[in-house]
Amino acid sequence: MNYRVTHTTTYHYEEHASICHNELRLTPRRDTRQQPRRTQLRVDPPPSALVPQIDFFGNQVHFMTLQEPHRQLTITAKSDVAVTAIAPPSTTPAWEAVRDRLRADRDPAVLDAYQFVFESPHVTADDAVLEYAGPSFAPGRPVLEAVRDLTRRIHVEFRYDKTATTVATPVADVLRQRRGVCQDFAHLEIACLRALGLAARYVSGYILTVPPPGSPRLVGADASHAWLAVWMGDAGWVDLDPTNDQLPGDQHVTVAWGRDYADVSPLRGVVLGGGEHRVAVAVDMTPLD
Repeated sequence: MNYRVTHTTTYHYEEHASICHNELRLTPRRDTRQQPRRTQLRVDPPPSALVPQIDFFGNQVHFMTLQEPHRQLTITAKSDVAVTAIAPPSTTPAWEAVRDRLRADRDPAVLDAYQFVFESPHVTADDAVLEYAGPSFAPGRPVLEAVRDLTRRIHVEFRYDKTATTVATPVADVLRQRRGVCQDFAHLEIACLRALGLAARYVSGYILTVPPPGSPRLVGADASHAWLAVWMGDAGWVDLDPTNDQLPGDQHVTVAWGRDYADVSPLRGVVLGGGEHRVAVAVDMTPLD
């Protein structure tokens, strides 16, 4: 599938903001599943600097500096990307074998995965998290089968509720409340997997929304999305989406990945002045085929 993704973020300031510095992670990644064609970034007012770099995790990031007084800032990223569905591995090792290999194998590819075994600012695990993960991970169970079962359980047992959490809500609260949004479900599943000694990373991007039969697809109704990927030994990384209980295919576009949301937030920065502000975000993901 070929898509055009338009992501627009608008900041409205109560007073004039004089200086703004931001990191922008809005450019889709290139990997075996997807091939970006181009990304156009437009900033209004125009910034004094917009410098592209690659971050520690291989994500495309732009550093933006705006030194002009402004009451409104609009950042628009328009990307064309081709996405191909990839079949999941037919067989995977027992989950304990993957865990033990992560601990013992010093191969660079394994070491790269091993960094995603540890806790991170938004992903911490306690005994309750480990206890929740346990029923899916019977001794000797293939890792993909076990992780898919955990993904299904989160989808079934947790309610999607935009009002229940914020970016700062801890995993422990999400587990106790049994509700949240895609970011929360991804963080929870990552916490479960890391508690077991498995490597899991947070993935940000977009998913194509499908309107009810007979209704047109609404422009701007698509949203930023979050899921996770799990390292499965020689089978490599496999993506899973607990919000929708599926393995991401050609309806998911990957933008960035890292340890958790803090590593991949679309926009992050500081502003001098401005007073109170409001933020509006609109995403449109349009099939081009």
